[in-house]
Amino acid sequence: MAEIINLRTARKAKARTEKDAAAEANRLKFGRTKSEKLKVEAEKAKASKHLDGHKRDE
Repeated sequence: MAEIINLRTARKAKARTEKDAAAEANRLKFGRTKSEKLKVEAEKAKASKHLDGHKRDE
């Protein structure tokens, strides 16, 4: 026999896990210090410059 569950509780638990996942994503996206942001930006600029330096002129 199947286990009986309360649908209201299941819906709330699902919403809670989705909200926690969104919060974790926001912490990764916005929860960085200024120096970390500048470091990532500098790495992106360096990679872009390196890639542009290897392009062929047509």
